[in-house]
Amino acid sequence: MSAAPPGGRPWRHPAAAPLAVLAAGAAGAGYLWGTDPHESGHLLPACPFRFVTGLLCPACGGTRMVHDLMHGHLGAAWLDNRALLLAAPFALALWARWTVEGLRGRVWRPRLAPASQVLILLTAVAWAVLRNLV
Repeated sequence: MSAAPPGGRPWRHPAAAPLAVLAAGAAGAGYLWGTDPHESGHLLPACPFRFVTGLLCPACGGTRMVHDLMHGHLGAAWLDNRALLLAAPFALALWARWTVEGLRGRVWRPRLAPASQVLILLTAVAWAVLRNLV
């Protein structure tokens, strides 16, 4: 029997988590395909930050952006959330690497230097401030 990965269970394959993310994303995309988040009366959750503060968080508009992308409306997706649209290819690349390594039987976790983490956080804060001022 192989040794368990650090902090993991010996019976859980390294591809289980990224494949679960894929399944959840596919289920969400399936629901979102037939649901227009631009209109009211759907079961999509509202942004808790916006509900409490009335301000847009860095991710506000993400659901509308994904809906617009799935329906081929790139211009509308750009207007929904520019920052998430620009970050999406990087997130997909990280997920793809995670999945490939998991399918190869290896545990993979991205390592970000503290300076990179601070840069990402400051970018998100700056985006939130900018989009609420304009």
